[in-house]
Amino acid sequence: MRWFWIDQFTEFVAETRATAIKCVSLSEEVVDEYAPGWPHFPAALIVEGFAQTGGLLVSQMSDFKNRVVLAKVGKCSFNRVARPGDRLELKVTIDNLQPNGAMVSGVGTINGEPHSEVDLMFAYLEDERFKNVELFEPAELCRMCRMLRVFEVGVYPDGSPVLVPEHMLEAEKQILVKSAV
Repeated sequence: MRWFWIDQFTEFVAETRATAIKCVSLSEEVVDEYAPGWPHFPAALIVEGFAQTGGLLVSQMSDFKNRVVLAKVGKCSFNRVARPGDRLELKVTIDNLQPNGAMVSGVGTINGEPHSEVDLMFAYLEDERFKNVELFEPAELCRMCRMLRVFEVGVYPDGSPVLVPEHMLEAEKQILVKSAV
């Protein structure tokens, strides 16, 4: 299983924007052990949370078939640290789509107060070297998207719901068949 540094999506408008929540908790090892005596959520993992929020937003445009990776952090600034008990809200907007990737901007708030800003660039791994590389197994990614509420809150700009892609449903069925045997 891969780590997700966000807890849930509260908004997911396909091809446009998404909002994710991260509740910082002292029970997470990284919060307590990153800087002993000064518990906080590391800035690098907040950037990763933005990347996961934006990456899923960009990936959804291909029904999660494109291999989307973070290519560059263009800008990153923080106003304060995220401490245990803080509710970090990450808002990501797609700024530019290209055939080889996308650019997104993100704004973070803690308990409604400005916290962070980022500009991120994503690339599609379509090079021949990555032809058989699968970043996520479809059933596992589907499970994570369900837990993060992507399909529960996800809509298209016209208001129609974002549905679970057929290839992910098929992957889930295959796992059920294997586990029944």
